[in-house]
Amino acid sequence: MATREQLLSLLPKNGVVAELGVDHGDFSQKILEICQPFKLHLVDVWKSERYPEKLFHEVGKKFQSEIKNGIVEINRGLSTVVVNQFPDKYFDWIYIDTAHTYSVTKAELETYLPKMKQGGIIAGHDFIVGEIDVPWKYGVIEAVYEFCTSHDWEIIYLTMERGISPSFAIRELVSS
Repeated sequence: MATREQLLSLLPKNGVVAELGVDHGDFSQKILEICQPFKLHLVDVWKSERYPEKLFHEVGKKFQSEIKNGIVEINRGLSTVVVNQFPDKYFDWIYIDTAHTYSVTKAELETYLPKMKQGGIIAGHDFIVGEIDVPWKYGVIEAVYEFCTSHDWEIIYLTMERGISPSFAIRELVSS
């Protein structure tokens, strides 16, 4: 598929969703518009030079009506710590767009696994080797392949975007 917006159109509607790594909340807005989740958890630290405190306040303001209506909830903190705020078998799907390193992506996949409902989907961004011009090596591909192999999950979607990094979606293999 061409874009991550097309990917969103294939993900479950009216579900319980988490976006790990929110930044300005632009993709969060697309999740709300396309997937119309019952509940959307926005998980981010917003405590770095690149993602400062002011973004936390901007996102809160951007989604103030959805927060008031109980559709959006901000869970501020490291994704691998915030995970403890959620019950097991809670999410229909999540979207990971955080640090992109092997260790963080692996930890997120492992810690959110028990939080997924049966048939749940884990999706994410930056399914690439890294940023060649920086240089910055990512570990998303390795972490996803390793997770799929060790937990009997499969890749169900990959996007082929130009200009931004591709996204992936995985789910548990369905036994016949």
